[in-house]
Amino acid sequence: MTPITLVLAVIGIGAGFGASQVVTKKRLGKAASEAEKALAKANKEAASVLKKAQEDAAAAAELARKEEQQRRRELKETENRLLDRETSLDRKLDELDKRGDKLRKSEDEVEGLKNEIRALRTKQQEKLEKIAKLTKTEAADKLMQMTERDIKNDLMGLVAKLQADAKDLAEETAGTIIVSAMERMASEVTAERTVTAVRLEDEEMKGRIIGKEGRNIQALQRATGVDIMVDDTPGMIILSSFDPVRREVARVALEMLLKDGRVHPGRIEEVVDKAAKQVQKEVVRAAEDAAREVGVVGIPREILQYLGELKYRTSYGQNVLKHSTEMAHLAGVIAEEVGADVRVTKYAALIHDLGKALTHKMEGKHHHISGEMARKYGVPEPVAHAAEAHHDDMEATTTEALIVRVVDAISASRPGARNISAENFAERMRELENVANSFSGIEKSYAISAGREVRVFVRPGDIDDLSAIKLARDIATKIESTMQYPGTIKINVIRETRAIEFAK
Repeated sequence: MTPITLVLAVIGIGAGFGASQVVTKKRLGKAASEAEKALAKANKEAASVLKKAQEDAAAAAELARKEEQQRRRELKETENRLLDRETSLDRKLDELDKRGDKLRKSEDEVEGLKNEIRALRTKQQEKLEKIAKLTKTEAADKLMQMTERDIKNDLMGLVAKLQADAKDLAEETAGTIIVSAMERMASEVTAERTVTAVRLEDEEMKGRIIGKEGRNIQALQRATGVDIMVDDTPGMIILSSFDPVRREVARVALEMLLKDGRVHPGRIEEVVDKAAKQVQKEVVRAAEDAAREVGVVGIPREILQYLGELKYRTSYGQNVLKHSTEMAHLAGVIAEEVGADVRVTKYAALIHDLGKALTHKMEGKHHHISGEMARKYGVPEPVAHAAEAHHDDMEATTTEALIVRVVDAISASRPGARNISAENFAERMRELENVANSFSGIEKSYAISAGREVRVFVRPGDIDDLSAIKLARDIATKIESTMQYPGTIKINVIRETRAIEFAK
C-alpha cells in the first residue's frame, strides 16, 4: 500500500468516526428529552393518584368514625334498656316476696280454721253418739241395712232384667256369628266314602289272585295284613281290615297286580312294598294340602302323618279329614268375629280328630288320644287343650276350645253330612226321650242338638236338688248300657220353681 493510500484511509476512518459521534450525540439528546417528558408525565400521574388515594382514605376514615359513633349510641341504648329491665325485675321480685309473705300468713290462718272445724265436728259427733247411743260405725251399718232392705227387691229385679237382656243379646250375637260363618263356608254335602272293594274286569282274574292252592292270596294277605274275600260278590274283591291305611295299601297293590297281570308271591311282595310307599306319600301330601288350605304352618311331621291317615277314615260316611278341614275354616271365621286366636283355633280344629287314626292302636276316647299325641309331639298347650276338649266330657276352659266344640257340632250335624236316614234319626231321638221318661218325677224331656243333649224337666215337688244330680247320673248310665251312639250325650236335668201371684 502507498503512503498516500494509507493517509487517505486514515482520513476516511477519522471522518467516519466523527460522523458517527455526531449522530450518536444527537440520538442521546433526543432520548434524554423524551425521558424527561415521560418522567414529568409519570410524576404528574403519581401526584394525581396520591391525591385521590388521600381523598379516599379521608372519606373512609370519616365513614368509620360515623359508624363507630352509631354503634356507641346503640350500645348506650341497649345498656339503658337492660338497666330499666333490671329495675323492673327487682321491683317485681319485691312484690312477689310480699305476696309470698301474705300467702304464708293466710295458710297459717286457714290451717288454724281447719283445726277449729275438726275440733267442732268431733265435739258434735260425740254429742250425736251420746244422744243416739250409737257409734259412727254402728250408725253407718244401720243405715246401710235400712237402705239395703228398702231397695233389695228393686235391685234384684234390675239384676234379673240385666241378666236376661245380656243373655238375649249374647244368644242373638252368637246366632248371627254362626250363621255368617256357615254362609261363608260352603262345602259339599255328600261326603266320599273309603273304598273297600276292587272291581274286576274279568272273573278269570279271581283265579290268578287266589293262585295255586291259594298261595297268591295267602301271600297278599300276609304282606298287607288285610282279609281278602274273593267269592262273596260277583265281579268284586272285598278287602276287610280294621286299619284303613292297610286297606288302602291292599287296594292299590291289588289294582297294580290286576293291571300288570303277573301275580305270584315274589311279585306280590314287591308290589305291596311299592304300594305302601305310594300310600305313604299320599298320606303326607293329603295332610300338607289340608294344612296349606286352612293356612296352618309349622305342624310336626308326626302329626301330619296321623292327620293324613284321616283321609281314609270315615265317621258315619263323613270323611274325617274333610270334616276337620271344614271345621278349621268355620273356626277361623268365628274366631275372627269374637276376637279369639285364629291360628290356635284353626290348628286345634284341624287336629281335633287325630285320635281316630289311632283308636285301633291305643285305648281311650279319640279326643283324649288327640290331646295326648299333640302334647307328645310338641304342639302348643292351648292348641292341645282346644283339640282335646271338643266333646262334653272335658271342660273347655278357653274361648278357642269352645269354638272348636261349636264348629264340630255344626259340621257333624248339618243335613247330609253323615249317612243317617231320617227314620233312624227320629227313632234315635225317640229312644233318648223314652229312656229319660222311664224315670219317676219327670215332667217332660227333649232330645236336642242332633241327639247330643237330652234336656229333662223334673217336678220340683218330687225331685229335690240332690235327687236331680243322682237322676242325671242314672239317666246317663241307662243310656250307656242300652243304646249305641257316636261321641257323647249331655244329660241336662232342670229343676225349676216358679212363684206366680196376681195383683187385682
